[in-house]
Amino acid sequence: MYQAYPLYKIVLRRFLAVLVGILALPVMLFRQDRARFYSYLHRVWCKTSTKPVWLAQTEAIGSIHW
Repeated sequence: MYQAYPLYKIVLRRFLAVLVGILALPVMLFRQDRARFYSYLHRVWCKTSTKPVWLAQTEAIGSIHW
């Protein structure tokens, strides 16, 4: 159902997202669209998590009894 990423790929992608965020910080402080940029970095961070975001959120909610 979803692709399980190896640990090295998760760590590498998250490291690069943090590195780009830190390097871009001096420039992004003066831009109006910084929220969009850091939102994109957050999506990059979550994309290679151990589970997709929607699946993790569904499991966190638990079963809803009607």
